Amino acid sequence: MSDSYLERREEIETYFDRTAAAAWQKLTSDAPVSGIRATVRAGRDRMRATLLSFLPADLRGARLLDAGCGTGALAVEAARRGADVTAVDISPTLIGIARERLPEKLGSGRIHFVAGDMLDKKHGKFDHVVAMDSLIHYSLPDMVGMLVRLSEMSLNGIHFTYAPKTPALAAMHFVGKMFPRSDRSPRIVPHATSALYKRISRDEALRDWSLGRNARVSSGFYISHAQELKRA
Repeated sequence: MSDSYLERREEIETYFDRTAAAAWQKLTSDAPVSGIRATVRAGRDRMRATLLSFLPADLRGARLLDAGCGTGALAVEAARRGADVTAVDISPTLIGIARERLPEKLGSGRIHFVAGDMLDKKHGKFDHVVAMDSLIHYSLPDMVGMLVRLSEMSLNGIHFTYAPKTPALAAMHFVGKMFPRSDRSPRIVPHATSALYKRISRDEALRDWSLGRNARVSSGFYISHAQELKRA
């Protein structure tokens, strides 16, 4: 991967593992939060449900990679459908929270939490890969490069999100610049859907993949777009 990807990944690790770990622990729980964060929580809940709707209802016998699993909510739901989930996040702190929240009973499914690089091929091959809001901080070339790496690990499909380039999201970024640097999350990089689709279609490494279902979730300060890639 490029130097820009590695630099950005280091920034994200620092933010989620140190700067904002407590805030993310609260946001991903049912604890009271501010009005702005409540819209983000609601949006993330809707996006998680959207991505799960792209997956088979019965995942028994399937291996699933939750790439950028955070505190593990999506991994738990996939395991409840019977999946054997490898849930990876760059933040050891968030992985620790995910392990603490792991329900005692998951039916026939199971989860293996890993703190590390979600693109590491040592995780193995999977029937499905899900990457919820874990690619949204990267430039278009780096993001597509990450999709290429994930495609090498997936047998059937990749279900990911990106930040769509919209006036509403641009306005939110402008407002965000008024906060002190220490309080800001790593910059989200919006992409025009047409530019993303063109880049994917022209990438030789993704020639065996085609665009599938997609859906946008907009909830106050949360705007994200779900996209499916499937083997052609």
